[in-house]
Amino acid sequence: MLVFAAARHDTEPSRLEFNDLDAACVGDFLDHLERHRGNSARTRNARLAAIRSLFRFAALRYPEYAATIERVLAIPPKRFERRLVTFLTEEELDVLLSAPARSTWTGQRDHALLRLAAQTGLRASELIGLHCADIHLGSGAHVSCIGKGRKQRITPLTSNMVAVLRVWLAERAGQPADPLFPTQTGRMISRDALEHRLARYVEIAARNCPSLQRKRVTLQTLRHYLPRLTMSGSYISIKGFKDL
Repeated sequence: MLVFAAARHDTEPSRLEFNDLDAACVGDFLDHLERHRGNSARTRNARLAAIRSLFRFAALRYPEYAATIERVLAIPPKRFERRLVTFLTEEELDVLLSAPARSTWTGQRDHALLRLAAQTGLRASELIGLHCADIHLGSGAHVSCIGKGRKQRITPLTSNMVAVLRVWLAERAGQPADPLFPTQTGRMISRDALEHRLARYVEIAARNCPSLQRKRVTLQTLRHYLPRLTMSGSYISIKGFKDL
């Protein structure tokens, strides 16, 4: 914001006066974020929250600028429409999971990863961060990971998921501390790469399931698949949800 304010007042940032950062300047800066930097309303509101914190701090130490501070603190956050969560039907998920070519190494990896995402509801960061040792396929099969808030998360696995992971682990042939779903060079796959591959599979699946063309499918979509089944009371035999 200081760089923006300096350009606005045609001066160096170090020469700015407190009153130069008034409500009009802050408002123009927030509009600049959206119009010229392509930021979303959410990002705009996050920046406003940070600015408010700074001005609340200043209010305790510089009462002589109370009027300027009060007007900045009165700037409201921008309203925006919340996008509805996209859900997949049983047929759509079946077709999507069939998209990876399981005759290839990467196809087996991606199939196992996407199926695990739909069956467990793990976050993208949790899936990417899994190691071979986090998968337990014996009695009481489950996957363990460190989830949100640095808390350990234990999620049971269906018999069908166990079978898929058993095949993948044999193909993966990794050490316990190795990434469960690595790149072909053995490194941890990035979220961007994963989202790119998912988009590719959605495109392939949409050829046989046209309804997918109208949906924005992300890893978050897969994460919401199991809760939707729980709320609807549905079970999917191909993934063995009856085992849970």
